[in-house]
Amino acid sequence: QVQLVESGGGLVQPGGSLRLSCTASGSFFSLDVMGWYRQVPGKERELVARIDSGGTSEYVDSVKGRFTISRDNRKNLVYLQMNSLKPEDTAVYYCNVQSRRRAHYTPVSYWGQGTQVTVSS
Repeated sequence: QVQLVESGGGLVQPGGSLRLSCTASGSFFSLDVMGWYRQVPGKERELVARIDSGGTSEYVDSVKGRFTISRDNRKNLVYLQMNSLKPEDTAVYYCNVQSRRRAHYTPVSYWGQGTQVTVSS
């Protein structure tokens, strides 16, 4: 079982920056992929960015060049640095981890509770 705790959301003006953090704890063999999703009311949750254990990352087109995902494997942390924020980035941001309990197990997906990011003047 993996528990995820997010922090770093809040209210910021357009053009500003925020950094989201997510810490994983519990009993697991590996954290294969760590990522961030976001959701606004009435829409499906969408992938924002994700990073695998080797450091390879991918981003949704709308955040490329503005957001950076990184991870600290020793501390089981994943970060999302968000710069040049726009009102359309307003959403609840969720941390997601694909984790295996044993080496040969199929990865299981875990979600954080979500943190609100509001971009408004």
